[in-house]
Amino acid sequence: MRASLIRTLSGAAVLLMLSDPAAAHHVMGGVLPGSFLQGLLSGLGHPIIGIDHLAAVIAVGCLAASHRFGPRLAVGFVAAMMVGVAVHVGEATLPASEVLAALAVILLGAILIRARALHPAVILILFVIVGFVHGYALGESIVGAEPTPLVAYFLGLALIQSAIALGALFVVRTIGVRSEPALARLIGAAVAGLGFAILVQQLAPGA
Repeated sequence: MRASLIRTLSGAAVLLMLSDPAAAHHVMGGVLPGSFLQGLLSGLGHPIIGIDHLAAVIAVGCLAASHRFGPRLAVGFVAAMMVGVAVHVGEATLPASEVLAALAVILLGAILIRARALHPAVILILFVIVGFVHGYALGESIVGAEPTPLVAYFLGLALIQSAIALGALFVVRTIGVRSEPALARLIGAAVAGLGFAILVQQLAPGA
């Protein structure tokens, strides 16, 4: 079972490396959700079709796995992300949010490459900052929606983010995060590489 999980994670890292950083960020094709179901589906699908956000959540789960209170740290990331979405919906402005989100992905990947556990307090602060930035970026697709689809979006987003982060945490703990530093570095390299590709895309003229 452990060998199978290692192959699965290695395959996921390769897929992240090969993914198109320009993947769509709008489940509804750029149209605001108009019902509870549409809002829910948008929230559930958003972090999956946005490969940078997916990479960030997977990296969070991998990093949290090294800590006793890992699940709480992962949930803290999700909570900060929801706050970021709410701030954007409230029409607050965070300049260059997509650039900051890409930098956050690079940072998470670099820490995974380091393959050494950081202090829980440092991880929590990191997760809060990264979660807020990514949440703000995710909020772009729901700004202006009516209350019902908006609530459904928040619900779907919270559920899928928690499931991905806690799922990654569980898998990494199952295979033994400390005994597989090479795998952690592989995933970290994939995450950081994807973040760099997205950063270049964001900074390119006309982006």
